[in-house]
Amino acid sequence: MRVILTAMGGGRENSLTMECRQALACADLIIGAERLLASLPEGLSAKKRTAVKAEEILAALEEGVETACVLFSGDTGFYSGAKRLLPLLAERGILTEVLPGVSSVQLLAARLGQPWQDWRFVSAHGRACDAVTAVMGGKPAFFLTDGKNTPAVLCQRLTEAGLGELRVIIGEELAGPEERILRTTAAEAAEMRFSPLSVLLAEAALQSPYRGPGIPDDVFLRGAVPMTKREVRAVILAKLAVSPEDVVWDIGAGTGSVSVELAMAARKGRVYAVEMEEEACELIRNNREKFCAWNLNLCRGRAPEILKDLPTPQAVFVGGTKGEMKEILSLALERNPQVRICVSAITLKNLWAAVEAMENLGLAPSVTQIGVSRTRAAGGLHMLLANNPVFLITGGCHD
Repeated sequence: MRVILTAMGGGRENSLTMECRQALACADLIIGAERLLASLPEGLSAKKRTAVKAEEILAALEEGVETACVLFSGDTGFYSGAKRLLPLLAERGILTEVLPGVSSVQLLAARLGQPWQDWRFVSAHGRACDAVTAVMGGKPAFFLTDGKNTPAVLCQRLTEAGLGELRVIIGEELAGPEERILRTTAAEAAEMRFSPLSVLLAEAALQSPYRGPGIPDDVFLRGAVPMTKREVRAVILAKLAVSPEDVVWDIGAGTGSVSVELAMAARKGRVYAVEMEEEACELIRNNREKFCAWNLNLCRGRAPEILKDLPTPQAVFVGGTKGEMKEILSLALERNPQVRICVSAITLKNLWAAVEAMENLGLAPSVTQIGVSRTRAAGGLHMLLANNPVFLITGGCHD
């Protein structure tokens, strides 16, 4: 038996390559989704079987024909079911051939008259997708979508992150008679309805001109809300050792200065800033926009209650607890026993509360005191003025 994995391009007869047409004409059996089978050229004599999952396709191949074509929409090398099917065919010793096709990326780029080699490619088709982090890499982001993760749903997520004005392009029913190209903003697209056969292209989100750790204090918006100083923030980032794809909690986020720096470190992940006071929440929103920290999520509420609905963290920073230290740390450890924890304290009472809570939870706390002095001009001289000492208490899995 010979099996030919055949790409149907836009899933329409007019987007089939000549090579694929010839393969279909010579096949004894054609297998694929019902939509693709219905779009085949007329005059094909091969038997047809509806199957989508790899296991279903293998079962259909048991008919023992000489040559079979398995249909895939788009291109066989671009988020295709061919990836799953090929090793299964190889395990059974079945001779295979893969024929490429015209992908939806190429179709949209051609309609726009643009090159596509510098786009970032993401699939939201039948899988989890973080639209926000996808647009933060400095390149336009192309999304395959489906009936659940539609362009509207993805644009709603962008809008919630503060990216409502981001320019987007939606391509519907590409290569079909009802093809439509729409240029709009994420906020406007979030209120629309689109065909299940749609793709989304979002422009790159603005990037911050600042780089951490240790962004200068005076560039943050702070009002009357206390703010963690730049030297302390730099040490916090070092203690938590945040990786690009981490989920991080910042509890008692204040102005969001630590949250912003954590978001820059976890540029492919998510940071959840938990804060109760509205004045502080407004500062967090404004600093998120100023520093383009689009992967920073503001969660207004009281810990530990609000933490129960957040994704499991790899790292947790605690800047304020309202007396709930043990409960907060206990919940973090319950969600992830390997979580990395850093607590800041400026009073001996809170220092001891953090140490005691960690010991009671089976951790071995480590305490670092940071004393920062800065110069101030005094006539022709310079004086060192000391800031309040800060204690950082770490526990959990620290490499």
